Amino acid sequence: MDLLRFTTAGSVDDGKSTLIGRLLYDSKSIFEDQLEAMEESSRKRGDENVNLALLTDGLKAEREQGITIDVAYRYFATPKRKFIIADTPGHTQYTRNMVTGASTANLAIILIDARKGVIEQTKRHSFIANLLRIQHLVVAVNKMDLVDYSQEVFDQIVADYREFASRLDNIVDITAIPISALNGDNVVDKSKNMDWYEGPTFLYHLENVYVGGEENHVDARFPVQWVIRPMSDEWHDFRSYAGRVAGGVFKPGDQVTVLPSGFKTHIKAINTESGNLDEAFAPQSVCLTLTDEIDISRGDTLVKSNNPPRVSQDIEAMVCWFSSKPMPARAKLVIRHTTQETKAIIQEVKYQVDVNTLHKIEDIETLSMNDIGRITLRTAVPLIHDSYRRNRNTGSFILIDPGTNETVAAGMIV
Repeated sequence: MDLLRFTTAGSVDDGKSTLIGRLLYDSKSIFEDQLEAMEESSRKRGDENVNLALLTDGLKAEREQGITIDVAYRYFATPKRKFIIADTPGHTQYTRNMVTGASTANLAIILIDARKGVIEQTKRHSFIANLLRIQHLVVAVNKMDLVDYSQEVFDQIVADYREFASRLDNIVDITAIPISALNGDNVVDKSKNMDWYEGPTFLYHLENVYVGGEENHVDARFPVQWVIRPMSDEWHDFRSYAGRVAGGVFKPGDQVTVLPSGFKTHIKAINTESGNLDEAFAPQSVCLTLTDEIDISRGDTLVKSNNPPRVSQDIEAMVCWFSSKPMPARAKLVIRHTTQETKAIIQEVKYQVDVNTLHKIEDIETLSMNDIGRITLRTAVPLIHDSYRRNRNTGSFILIDPGTNETVAAGMIV
């Protein structure tokens, strides 16, 4: 079975955690002891119904306030597909948590309260999903029971959202579903209260949405993670290079170029624990054996000559600033990009994005926590990279404070 990673996003009290709890509950993905513990917690809290949000809100502060603070990951499967859910917070001050949870997602669920419609937080989360190149969106209009399951309310919200989404450039698929997470309408089973809705249920759409074409199978990229050199009697002369294919397709006999050195060689074999392969493609983890003895180490990248990546010390990127301390002027940091790690200095902050209006705020010198902006970097050694739009794996990086080892920013190369 294939795997779908999806994230939830929405304003406070839109029902993100309740939706995930209902999805797990109605799809029979909860163990009996989990259900009993959830029922007991709901009784102690004085809740009228079983509080399904307790399935993902695990922190004490989350349960006390009834909000999501940190990203909660849940795993479940149906006969058709496996899923990894990232339940992300809706508060403005937790934007960095949403960026983290959404960074690996194939699909984003944007929850909208049917009573409130499209609000600033809806636009904020849609912009972040667009920035992170999530191409599939589910607009889940929740709490339809509180507006008497009105088709007019649903249609107006969908029209307002599509008008805003027309300004985003990465979204290719928007599916709008009217739901009631509390009552289970259109989550797993079709709602009898909304017979006017003829589209798929929430779970049916998750099971059938096609996300297989998102990997870049054109530009061949293989960042080297480790050199396999057993030094044993059985494998005396064996030398192979382990890593995860970040793009393209590699086959035995292909000519490859080692960057940044520029030496050329050919692939002799593609090795895995279960035997040799005829080809390797993203996102497989394999070992490549080469025909020539070349000095290759962690941080180098094997590419095909027909589509070379950029190799440069000057990087321009969109970043989300994570640290509670504002970005220092000309900050000296450590950058981790694919398997490469080197020093970098922030040369300039070009602008900050107001994620509620999409306006650019220029003439600024720093970014504060949760701010998103465009910066220029200079690295100590050249980075072998593509734009994030072209390849998520070779176009993303994190910045680390060398003094505290804190991750202070996540970036997407433009």
